[in-house]
Amino acid sequence: MSSLAQHQHLHPSCPDKTTVSSDSSDTRELAKEPLQGLKLASHAVLEKAKERGRLICSKCGGSRMFFCYTCCSLLGVSHQEIPVIKLPVKIDIIKHPNETDGKSTAIHAKILAPSDVNIYTYPCIPDYEKNKVVLVFPGPGAVSVLDMIQCLHDMTDSRSHGPSGEPCIKRLKREEVTGATDTADSPGSGTPDESKGLESRAYPLQRVVFIDSTWNQTNKISTDERLQGILRVELKTRKTCFWRSQRGKPDTYLATIEAIYYFLKDFHKHCLAQEYNGEYDNLLFFYSYLHSVVNKSKQEKKDQLENEKEEKAV
Repeated sequence: MSSLAQHQHLHPSCPDKTTVSSDSSDTRELAKEPLQGLKLASHAVLEKAKERGRLICSKCGGSRMFFCYTCCSLLGVSHQEIPVIKLPVKIDIIKHPNETDGKSTAIHAKILAPSDVNIYTYPCIPDYEKNKVVLVFPGPGAVSVLDMIQCLHDMTDSRSHGPSGEPCIKRLKREEVTGATDTADSPGSGTPDESKGLESRAYPLQRVVFIDSTWNQTNKISTDERLQGILRVELKTRKTCFWRSQRGKPDTYLATIEAIYYFLKDFHKHCLAQEYNGEYDNLLFFYSYLHSVVNKSKQEKKDQLENEKEEKAV
């Protein structure tokens, strides 16, 4: 693997496999027109900051654009000029110590949802209540977002009343989970009890853990004994838009911010039982802008090469 590929901050989604799901149209749309149709705040503030160029962080002295990924602070833009997002569940990101901060997209989540996102550098891992947290990471026993809440309930029940001897996924096939949709309040009803209703639908989930690391380095964190016994969740197949080379890796390996975004989107629809209307699209505020800048630069270089070829031909 090249040195560039070795320093990618990717989050592995579920392995590429042939499945039929309600989100297959989302995958096809993303593959054709990546990051189109998102409800984003204006990028005008980033355009102006880009024109001014890099600034020196007053805390660490690093040369940065938009934000300092070392100090987790904005540069050239203010908090009033960027979107701030409230998430329905707390997010913890466990970052590998050998990762290069400047190549990670995890910082995007911390800056855009500061009250709901924490970043820890391994081997620092919080002490989790295992029936109230999930780890978004593929592997044997991993379940979908759709099945996640019921599996957490099953884990709580098994600890309270003794093991059932039957995996939760098998029980789900026989017993449909209807509570979330049957008791769901009307989205946007604006009633005083709405937030309490959303919390009850997400119960007992309180926190979601993501690993921010290259694929080759994830094993050390994912196999840590402190994360064992935590329910693992895998995302349905999604296509990454990450602009860094991913030699030897499938396009279902997502950047960390993509994994967080797609998890929350599925969580909103399947667990909160609400229609998704772009509530978390602004998590991709920086990511989508950088994606457009990189693609524009690539296209300009491509056009320049084609013009040079035409000039030589003449």
